[in-house]
Amino acid sequence: MPTSPDTRETLIQRLPNGADVEAWDDFVEIYEPLLFRLALSKNMQRADAEDFVQEVLTAVSKAIGRWLENEDRGPFRAWLFRIAQNLAINFLTRPQHQRLGSGDSRVGRLLNEQPAPDGDSTLFFQQEYRRELFRHAAETIREQVSEPQWNAFWMTSVEQKSAADVAMETGMSIGSIYIARSRITQRIRELVRRHEELSQ
Repeated sequence: MPTSPDTRETLIQRLPNGADVEAWDDFVEIYEPLLFRLALSKNMQRADAEDFVQEVLTAVSKAIGRWLENEDRGPFRAWLFRIAQNLAINFLTRPQHQRLGSGDSRVGRLLNEQPAPDGDSTLFFQQEYRRELFRHAAETIREQVSEPQWNAFWMTSVEQKSAADVAMETGMSIGSIYIARSRITQRIRELVRRHEELSQ
């Protein structure tokens, strides 16, 4: 499990260095599940969804340097979504199992194509992005707190159990449950906020 991203040198800025395995591992951990769910939402089979995700990651690796050099660039998520949308259209309309060429000119054309805004896909992408950020942050924080604290947080915040019920199940005091939930919630929010800043 990777640690939280280095706030001095953002994750996105480290990606053009293909040798920075840690940056790419962090990036893939955050974005691969999101891209996979996007593919499944487009009715791709699992194997096709896996291929699609690899194509998106390959396109990002080839184009991230140019995106970073562009002073007029928009938010990273919008750029990534545009790549994913263009590749999804390409993937779904080309003959089955024909791989996308890896030439930079093809990637460049895909990046310059502007698909018609699809409100449902955009909303889906944003929701899945937030869900993936929460999952990643929660896994990171879970490793940093005790099991009773985590259980108190999870049972009251995610499972929506009352503090009194959790106190009876765990033997913790109600006050300890509220403190654990509050602290863990704050730490998750902070980690999500840092991740969002990194992807701007």
